[in-house]
Amino acid sequence: MRITQGTFSFLPDLTDEQIRAQIEYCLKNNWAVSVEFTDDPHPRNSYWEMWQMPMFDLKDAAAIMYEINACRKAYPDQYIKVNAFDSNRWRESLALSFIVNRPATEPGFGLVRQEGAGRAIRYTIHSYATDKPEGNRY
Repeated sequence: MRITQGTFSFLPDLTDEQIRAQIEYCLKNNWAVSVEFTDDPHPRNSYWEMWQMPMFDLKDAAAIMYEINACRKAYPDQYIKVNAFDSNRWRESLALSFIVNRPATEPGFGLVRQEGAGRAIRYTIHSYATDKPEGNRY
């Protein structure tokens, strides 16, 4: 199963050249860029670990590519994404987010059906990644 979160998620994985082009677009729009990683890609997991600090004042995509590659080296079997924040109009909003690294195998999700009182049926999504303890998932 392929995790589809963020921009470009239904496309094939981006090459480093394509990632650099997207980062240059972010920098051209004066967006702050950050790199995050996780081993639990559940759609409601909005608390990915941040790699270093957000890069507010950088003007060169090479520095951000360096940080992406350092994160890839440290966490080769985890999901890594790039976020770009737009601070125009005195607020910080996510303008762009895309995955730049995936584990070799993606365990996916299961749909769990729960039957309750009065024939009520609830469905929840279970991430197979969380069947193992944190740090041992891939």
